Amino acid sequence: MGTEQDHRVLIFAPIGRDGPASAELLCAAKLETIICSDITELVREMSVGVGAVFLAEEGLFAKHTTPLTDWVERQPAWSDLPFIVLTSHQAQRAVVAWRRNLVSALRNVSLLERPIQPITLTSAVQSAIRARRRQYEIRSLIEAREQAAQQLESLVVERTRALAEANEHLRREMAERARVEETLRHAQKMEAIGRLTGGIAHDFNNLLMVISGGLDMLDRQTDPARRRRLMDGMMQAAQRGASLTRQLLAFSRRQALRPEPVDIAGQIGGMRELLDRSLGGDVKVKFDFPNTLWPVEVDPGELELVVLNLAVNARDAMPGGGTIVVRGENLPNLRDAELAGEYVRLSVIDTGSGMTDEVRARVFEPFFTTKEVGKGSGLGLAQVYGFATQSRGTVRIDSVVGKGTTIALYLPRSDAVPSNDQRHLIELYGARARPHDEGRILLVEDDDEVAKLVSEMLDELGYEVTRASSAAAALGALADGRAIDIVFSDVMMAGGMNGVELAREIQRRRSDIPILLTSGYSGAAVHAAKETGVRILSKPYRIDELAVALDAARSENLRTRAHVS
Repeated sequence: MGTEQDHRVLIFAPIGRDGPASAELLCAAKLETIICSDITELVREMSVGVGAVFLAEEGLFAKHTTPLTDWVERQPAWSDLPFIVLTSHQAQRAVVAWRRNLVSALRNVSLLERPIQPITLTSAVQSAIRARRRQYEIRSLIEAREQAAQQLESLVVERTRALAEANEHLRREMAERARVEETLRHAQKMEAIGRLTGGIAHDFNNLLMVISGGLDMLDRQTDPARRRRLMDGMMQAAQRGASLTRQLLAFSRRQALRPEPVDIAGQIGGMRELLDRSLGGDVKVKFDFPNTLWPVEVDPGELELVVLNLAVNARDAMPGGGTIVVRGENLPNLRDAELAGEYVRLSVIDTGSGMTDEVRARVFEPFFTTKEVGKGSGLGLAQVYGFATQSRGTVRIDSVVGKGTTIALYLPRSDAVPSNDQRHLIELYGARARPHDEGRILLVEDDDEVAKLVSEMLDELGYEVTRASSAAAALGALADGRAIDIVFSDVMMAGGMNGVELAREIQRRRSDIPILLTSGYSGAAVHAAKETGVRILSKPYRIDELAVALDAARSENLRTRAHVS
């Protein structure tokens, strides 16, 4: 573990009042701070012990920073000291290049741009201190492992002294190894929680978008039907907040299911429209159910959630698009090490990237995900596993890298007759007339509920909306000659290409189409969008803010085209 010096915050802001003001603010948050007057003093204090370093970038302009960067390079393997750099609005090429080199040299950098709220600075420093504390925990683990290795070596030496002591020494060795492995497993759990935090933060921001935007839209609606739809959308957003708990309970097999006889072909067949909307136009779904398929006894709503979950995973594995096959098969007299009897096999098959053996061995672990931060909590397949086992069945995976994946649910046959009254998760809404015609807009959004709300906003503003669930689907829509007047895209999306990369590709192919981006994140996304010359709208936003941003994006595009011509 770290010492008291290892939790200190070093401040280097020699110009103006940034140094004393920051120290006073952090001291009020009960953080120990030291103001350094020059780089030499800063490096000396870093060598004594440090939890985080707060720098004002202007204090480093035209300064000899080699001692600082050399210290960073000499850090041991377990160390990655966090730096928090206060930046200015300077956007000249020389300043941007210098800042980029500084970030590369310091490695673990968080940029905060003036003006900055006190709570933002305090939160960033506290987060850096926590991350640094975990580094010291890793150092302790490494030292413990080295100590354990030394102890094991001494045990080997002792075993040569007397054969009678050999068994006792072996037991000590096994106990020590188990202790080290348990410590390492704890570190892996901490890493998994970090991945989960990113997914939850992204989902929570989308929930705020649906609820705040929906409330804004309510005051603008006089049509009871549209108000009802908005209220339904906000209710669905609130219910999504409980879905994480449902997934955890499903994995732990403690979720209260309501099983009943279910006709799989009819139940899953009724999801056609929901799947088409959820997966986007670049992915097609094909059903393969024989007329003689047996009924099973499961919770019909949870069954649909599982199939939707597997279909979305299959879509993410096929960024270039493709076909997903949902197949049902009767398995009479099944006998193997795990199952015995009559079962129905429900498979979701894709031709995507496939899984390695290492990934396949861990996919049912809670919090494990191969998706980037903010794109998944790592609980989807854990929920599938929990549902299958709680339904007295199991789930199996067959996957080949580069060829695709088949995930199969094995569910026991039911002798009861399914009810003719089928219930489905979501009722879809039909088309509505627009109040006026502002043009055709391509909405690129991978979150279904956010897409539904934003479509309502755009419809209210008079746009004809075409939705794509990924950057690849958006490029496909533009490539097939579809008439589009403006593209409105989220920055963070699954499928390989983000919104900024999509904007660059559209600018290369169709410079006549204006582009507006939106994001719930800040920092890198904003800077990348500005470098691309694309306006970005921060989430959550109101309908009037959306209208202004769309008008501005179209106007800027017209001015740019006029200037070029």
